[in-house]
Amino acid sequence: MLFARIVSLLIGYLCGCVLTAEIVARRLTGESCSRLGTTGNPGMANVMANLGFVPGIIVLAGDLAKTVAAVLISVFLFHSEGHIVVYYAALGTTLGHNYPFWRRFHGGKGVATSCAGYFLIHPVTGLISMIAGMLVVFATGYLGLGAIIIALAFVPFSFFCDGAEGGVLAVIFAILMLVKHAPSVRGIFTGTTEKVDVLGAIKKKWPEAF
Repeated sequence: MLFARIVSLLIGYLCGCVLTAEIVARRLTGESCSRLGTTGNPGMANVMANLGFVPGIIVLAGDLAKTVAAVLISVFLFHSEGHIVVYYAALGTTLGHNYPFWRRFHGGKGVATSCAGYFLIHPVTGLISMIAGMLVVFATGYLGLGAIIIALAFVPFSFFCDGAEGGVLAVIFAILMLVKHAPSVRGIFTGTTEKVDVLGAIKKKWPEAF
């Protein structure tokens, strides 16, 4: 039913507009996360880099939680529509996170919300996609490239498991990821995108949690 899909998408969008990074940044610094670091990106990586390990984890938890909340509400309201409403709720959350109306549609990059959505849509294939992306990050040091690989890897699984509609929705997820990470991917070829030692960064920040 079209109504269930539209409402699930809207529920997700409104949940996604709640930027955990904005809440954490204002709580700890008194200023918007748009003033945080060089990017002002309302995501875990920026918060962790500038405010520490624990604030970064709180942001990650919040971004995952809002995706779960959107999916649970949508499934509760439209359980008779089946599995497809999970796609719409998760997609809406990513759209809200990336393009929040109250921030003039300047939001985050949607990695955490998308990954949470992939897991909620199909736990096994979602994990496989995320592992593929993480392996690329560990091998290359480029976070944006890994994020794109996660999104692209999930597309064939969606077509296979959920047919044309699920596959098309997965393609939209991938397009959103490509749009947000295109500048960093272009920077790989021009030498302007810095590599990130993910494990080293975590080890460096980890003692701050204790």
